Amino acid sequence: MFKVRNNIFIEAEFIESPNSSLRPEGTEPSIIVIHNISLPPGEFGTSYIKDFFTNNLDITSHSYFQEIKDLKVSSHLLIDREGNLVQFVPFSRSAWHAGISSFKGKKNCNDFSIGIELEGADDIPYAENQYLTLHRVSKSLMESYPKISLDNIVGHSDIAPDRKSDPGKSFDWNRYKQDLS
Repeated sequence: MFKVRNNIFIEAEFIESPNSSLRPEGTEPSIIVIHNISLPPGEFGTSYIKDFFTNNLDITSHSYFQEIKDLKVSSHLLIDREGNLVQFVPFSRSAWHAGISSFKGKKNCNDFSIGIELEGADDIPYAENQYLTLHRVSKSLMESYPKISLDNIVGHSDIAPDRKSDPGKSFDWNRYKQDLS
């Protein structure tokens, strides 16, 4: 299990992102949203995700970066292919990961969610170490934020189905949820 201190996992590498905001007063995290990201698409093991979430992406490094140069996004957590954990936003703040979204009739999921990015792509299997870290992270979050239950762990595709497909068909939901129950 990971330990939360001051709304940050003490075991995570913490790199603060400017792309966050205050949660609405009295709002506690009640859902986890799982995403995937790779920069450039389909490439792993670069520093580009960290650079992107901290607004330090060198847009001349790859032609794809011209498409995303004006986006200001972040997530609370990133789990790389090795299972390493990076935190960008304290859990007490909203990370900008969900965009236009809704869950059970509630709009703007950023306000009440914790976003977890897996380094990956919809159609590439995730690494064993990612599942191990995701399991530990999820258990710790469920313990720290009691409103998060198994039913309140979703993919980006569940809260923004017309726009997003991640974490994609390669994510093993059965394995992940069985490990948590």
